[in-house]
Amino acid sequence: MAGITDTLFRGYCKEYGADVVVTEFVAAEGIFRRNKRTMEFLDFVEAERPLGIQLFGANPEHLGQAAQMVLEWKRPDFIDLNFGCPVNKVVSKNGGSALLRDCPLLARVATAVVKAVAPHPVTAKIRIGWDKSTINATTAARILEDCGIQAIAVHGRTKEQGYSGEADWDVIAEVVQSVGVPVVGNGDLTSALDVARRRATGVAGMMLGRAAMSSPWVFGEIQHYLKTGEILPPKPLEEQWSHIARHCREAASRSGCERITMQFMRSRLMAYSRGMPEAKNLRLRFSSIASLAELDDLAAGHLERNISADLLIISDAPIGAEP
Repeated sequence: MAGITDTLFRGYCKEYGADVVVTEFVAAEGIFRRNKRTMEFLDFVEAERPLGIQLFGANPEHLGQAAQMVLEWKRPDFIDLNFGCPVNKVVSKNGGSALLRDCPLLARVATAVVKAVAPHPVTAKIRIGWDKSTINATTAARILEDCGIQAIAVHGRTKEQGYSGEADWDVIAEVVQSVGVPVVGNGDLTSALDVARRRATGVAGMMLGRAAMSSPWVFGEIQHYLKTGEILPPKPLEEQWSHIARHCREAASRSGCERITMQFMRSRLMAYSRGMPEAKNLRLRFSSIASLAELDDLAAGHLERNISADLLIISDAPIGAEP
């Protein structure tokens, strides 16, 4: 979720109903060396709590010191360790899921961080293994529990799978049975129905990542289901556009440069288009979008073509603007 879960986006997820949020992962070496750009990834606002700052790296001493520095500077509710990222540029530096192939190092890293910030809670995220021949999630989870990790999120794919194929929730259920700490399940959760289907595994919670990129309101739909047992209908198209416009406007306001913001938002807009009518055409338009005015025009045309005229509310205000 690097480049996705900034403080603005996490705020939306909280508004819609996410119970807990975690920062995009931050290189421990960057914190240890006080890299200015790295430090910016640590920023959050009080409304995001409970929040964890997620770290990755492979040097136990540096990770421990980085965690201690983060705790002193930012006071997050917990420190989260990423042992699950499959991206090669992270794995090649022995970070992320690479540590699943080196359980002694996994233990040293976890122990160093737990001791450095004790009694502050430390959590971890893992995958079920490196590849299908070395699925070792239960072993890794027991090691982490012995090191003092207080909760473990498990993504139901191997490093080699990346995000292809299906998440193996049977392995996640095995991890639940193998440790005494809470286990959070992750993988192929895109709706309240998916959450309902996976509750039988006994997980203490469920983590959503990619689904939130296209529909952060999914958290509200899940919360509604958990409270009422009712599955809500899809979010109305005009409300989706209203959120999209709000995200772009607030991002531009924060950055102070509309043009650069809209360039940055192109990939985000493509994610939002998933499941929308005319999604292919929207992605083509989003690939070169350069202004908020262009977004307003695109939204107005899309709504006109895809919503019955008697449901349209005519207004002089741009899409997403305050009434």
